[in-house]
Amino acid sequence: MRTIVVRPNKDQTTALCLDTIQRNKQALVFCSSKRAAESQAEKLAKNILLEEQHINFSATKRLSEKLLHVLTTPTKQCKRLAQCVEKGVAFHHAGLASKQRELLEDAFREGLLRIICSTPTLAAGLDLPAFRTIIRDTKRFGNRGMVAIPVLEYEQMAGRAGRPGKEAYGEAIIVAKEEKQIKELTKTYLHGTVEDILSKLAVEPVLRTYILSLTATGFIQNKTSLYMFFDKTFYAHQFGDTLRLQQTLDKMVFLLQEWEFLEHTAKATKETDFTTKAMFTTGTQLLHKKETTSQEELTATLLGRRVSELYVDPLTAHVLLKGLEKLFKKTTATTIAIQGNVTFAVVHLLTCSLEMIPLLRTKASDMNRIQSLRAQQEFILSEEEFYEVSVDDFDDTIKTTQCLVDWMNEETEDRLLEKYAIRPGELSIKLQKADWLLYACEELSRIKNYKSIIKIIKQTRVRLKNGVKKELLPLLHFKNIGRVRARKLYNHQIKNIADVEHTTIELLSGIIGTKLATNLKEQVGQKTKEGSGEKQATL
Repeated sequence: MRTIVVRPNKDQTTALCLDTIQRNKQALVFCSSKRAAESQAEKLAKNILLEEQHINFSATKRLSEKLLHVLTTPTKQCKRLAQCVEKGVAFHHAGLASKQRELLEDAFREGLLRIICSTPTLAAGLDLPAFRTIIRDTKRFGNRGMVAIPVLEYEQMAGRAGRPGKEAYGEAIIVAKEEKQIKELTKTYLHGTVEDILSKLAVEPVLRTYILSLTATGFIQNKTSLYMFFDKTFYAHQFGDTLRLQQTLDKMVFLLQEWEFLEHTAKATKETDFTTKAMFTTGTQLLHKKETTSQEELTATLLGRRVSELYVDPLTAHVLLKGLEKLFKKTTATTIAIQGNVTFAVVHLLTCSLEMIPLLRTKASDMNRIQSLRAQQEFILSEEEFYEVSVDDFDDTIKTTQCLVDWMNEETEDRLLEKYAIRPGELSIKLQKADWLLYACEELSRIKNYKSIIKIIKQTRVRLKNGVKKELLPLLHFKNIGRVRARKLYNHQIKNIADVEHTTIELLSGIIGTKLATNLKEQVGQKTKEGSGEKQATL
């Protein structure tokens, strides 16, 4: 592998990409952000002429159509990606839908795409080598402004250059923005030393999760075995500060006990034989005695074992339980859901967990809307309680909640992208996490016997997963019916199973197509001419 530092030019990255294509090769371009990756891909696509002989434009056109229609309603991002892909170029980052990323990766492996502009996430975890890797940005925005990327990250990106068994060498190229950067970049990245890998074990979320898991599985039974286990870890080997680690372990055990995930009992564990001398007036007599010592035995409670099985941070479980208890008390006291928007309150509880980080950041332009929501909504977890367990901004939890609620109210991905600057891939990740946390809420409610709120949680989960209003829930029981088809049926006054039974096949076919209409009739146990020869299904 050759490594090259390119001298600055007006648009050296685009020139390098065009040179790569003319050589009939492929390249990965690493940019500092999603926006930068998109911008670089679009700039390159504009410079590729349809006469370029190394790009199969008919094949890229078909791929572009697939990418455009991955989502039910294509977003502006989808359209921009499709336009780039037509020219054999793409951008790739976590904001894309998973199906789009999969299509792009397969197309690159097949040689259909010539250039992918990506964030550094593509450098790790994927087998996607290229002839060239072009590191356009060696700095990115962090908590302290623009900071240099680690040498280890550069090595990951540069390591994508060259295909074993296919090419004799690969080229890893760093683009310098200014002449004076060349020596600095050469020293830092070409001749620099990779940073030490540091253990993250002492980070509290990791530590409390592992302590609960080890106890729940019976791997450790008491503090002695807990200390012995962690004394053999990479953290203990690296830092050697076992006393500090044990103090942290004690703190975590105390919290887990306070949250009722662990319990302790005093248990006799060791008997020590010893002999002593007793002096009497008649002389000396030997006395044989046994002394029993005891230590604290650690065991996971039923609640603790389920939290461990759910793979949620024990602190998150504690926060959820606190909120669920409040919700349960309100519903049982009034026999109805809490005042205000119960759905908003439940979703907001989820956004207060560590698992939902990063949250959508609140801007100055959002403040009027945030203040309005503060006045209108009732929160299960108060602002004071939130700041007891989190260092994030409470306003960010409100904005993130409203985004998810808008999705449940059938806002399109394109509208959410415009309104919240949340890309479809990012939204998908948030929805998956929320679904997982709602399942955890449901399980925790069963253990605590909060029966009155389980229906609320299950309903919220279905709505969040499908992105529908409450009125469409009966139609989601049908197979092959999602938010778009359910809305079409509802708008034609077909609102539930009975309506499907009483609607003619002709009318159904006019709304959702003959094949699906036939399928719906079969799901309610009705034969049709089209499906009379097939096995009937029941709903």
